[in-house]
Amino acid sequence: MKNHIDILIRDGLVLDGSGSDPIQADVAVSGDKILAIGSFADANADTILQARGLVVSPGFIDAHAHSDFTLLADPRAEGKILQGVTTEINGNCGMSAAPLYGKASERREDDLRELGISERWNTVREYRMLIEGRGIALNSAMLAGHGNIRGSVVGYENRRPSCEEYEEMKQLLEEAVKDGCIGLSTGLIYPPGIYSQTDELTDLCSVLKHHNLPYTSHMRSEGNSLVESVREVIDIGRNAGIKAHISHIKTAGRQNWHKADAVISEIEAARQQGIQLTCDRYPYIASSTDLDSILPAWAFEGGNEEELGRISHQDTRSQLRSELLAMAGDRTYWERVIISSVSSETNAWMEGKTIAEISSALACDEPDAIFRILAEERLRVGAIFLSMSDGNLRKFLSLPYCAIGSDSSARCFNGPTRTGKPHPRTFGTFPRFLGRYAREEKLMSLSMAVYKSSMLPASIFGLRRRGQLKDGMFADITIFDPSAIMDISTFASPFERPEGIPYVLVNGVPVVWEGRVTRARPGRMLVP
Repeated sequence: MKNHIDILIRDGLVLDGSGSDPIQADVAVSGDKILAIGSFADANADTILQARGLVVSPGFIDAHAHSDFTLLADPRAEGKILQGVTTEINGNCGMSAAPLYGKASERREDDLRELGISERWNTVREYRMLIEGRGIALNSAMLAGHGNIRGSVVGYENRRPSCEEYEEMKQLLEEAVKDGCIGLSTGLIYPPGIYSQTDELTDLCSVLKHHNLPYTSHMRSEGNSLVESVREVIDIGRNAGIKAHISHIKTAGRQNWHKADAVISEIEAARQQGIQLTCDRYPYIASSTDLDSILPAWAFEGGNEEELGRISHQDTRSQLRSELLAMAGDRTYWERVIISSVSSETNAWMEGKTIAEISSALACDEPDAIFRILAEERLRVGAIFLSMSDGNLRKFLSLPYCAIGSDSSARCFNGPTRTGKPHPRTFGTFPRFLGRYAREEKLMSLSMAVYKSSMLPASIFGLRRRGQLKDGMFADITIFDPSAIMDISTFASPFERPEGIPYVLVNGVPVVWEGRVTRARPGRMLVP
């Protein structure tokens, strides 16, 4: 070959990400691009990697990540690159790194301090400059969070924006898109997104139409009002004339498990009508978010201090107790809620324990235990909710338009991001999907599993020259052993490295080599 080859990956089983059958071939990398795929037995290269018996695939694209701040705190991103992830889609669930003004900026202060981040910023452009100056191990693309935008303009009040505020919100979104955001996300169970109306979201999405960018949604309900929430996403996509995407699709709560087929029917009917509708999912039956997300919407109004006041005030606390007990149904619910993180050393013993266990240790009932934890930790409590059906998980993972997303942040095995007992998806999502569901359970072919982990999310989010092994594409490459790839991380011991992924390249640079993290930081902030 005439061109210089930096790395020659020889004789691997190439799955190009398109879902096509594998081929035995060499992959030549020059600089940050794939030079060619074929047979280059006599070619010279600076580095030759013997890949016989291994799969050579596009680097995995995490369709739903939350590393906006952890990448600043620790850009090594070990938990993701060891899974073979080379690109994350961040800014999900209405919560992004920017824009950050006013009340929205104030609300993020505790996150930044806890992670030891000293820098402050307002705009997407300023955040991008910080990330690019720091250097990151993988690529990051960023959605603009609706919660950031509404919080920056309206704050955390339960009301409609004024006409002037609508225009200011649209202006902030336009600026975020021009600065490199790849779409808009919403978190409609969290404040302030929980206070928004459908027409507000549709109107804001008009900005996206001019740029052909997607709308993604953590919907208003993933349980009792699940079908209605799916219809809202469909209506926004239809009325705004844009691509729409459902984040971490699920049926939460045993009483809602029967709704999976109805949800799939709604989605497929919309797709047949020409609406570009997709979704993502992680391969676990437990979700994870803030503990206070189980409180009713009225508890959040006005911001954190007002919420803490309601938890403490006798009358509002009594009302919260009644609604929590009604929501739980019976006491077995509390056996399926696990505390994953607290901010104080005093309550660190709670991490990894259920609310039922904690309430017993505190000699109080479960609602009182929750109020005490939230008050003492000033709401900074993470929780894992065991609420989903394994059969429905398989249905969603099998959908050809369902990409794989971890719904987790990039963490490392030491340093500021090694805290608590996070959901094992943080370290195991992609090897679990490929090892358990594709290889062992044969839910789909390995080719299709790789497609759902690479080319599909690249297409959903408009990532140019990513997600496929092809001449001229960026050299984001994951090399794994198809017989050995598997997750090791558990709820009891989440900080565990997966097996069977010895090599990972980001933009042509090895970030994992012979199973070890190289500490290289070749990642980039990606733009539409």
